[in-house]
Amino acid sequence: VQLQASGGGLVQPGGSLRLSCKASDSVFSGNRMGWYRQAPGKQRELVAAIGVGGIATNFADFAKGRFTISRDNDKNTMYLQMDNLNYEDTAVYYCNRWPTRRAYWGQGTQVTVSS
Repeated sequence: VQLQASGGGLVQPGGSLRLSCKASDSVFSGNRMGWYRQAPGKQRELVAAIGVGGIATNFADFAKGRFTISRDNDKNTMYLQMDNLNYEDTAVYYCNRWPTRRAYWGQGTQVTVSS
């Protein structure tokens, strides 16, 4: 598996989730990575991205102040810590390179925010 996102689930408004993205070395090593999401009836959009060294980050406006992106280069794994979730965060979350590569889209992980 080149990219495998996990950690989604059902959470109440105001709750938190931590997503993980395990990648193969050829996909992950030395590349900028990103988290993306697609809500029902909407286009897929960037959530957050992170540079090779894990220092430089970029967040969509809706994610600023609530989400944190990080990576562990030794484990070829990227994380997305999501806090203070709201209904609008309900979506399938995917990981990919940043910019994206079509071949690397996996199945994603479903995040549902509901009371």
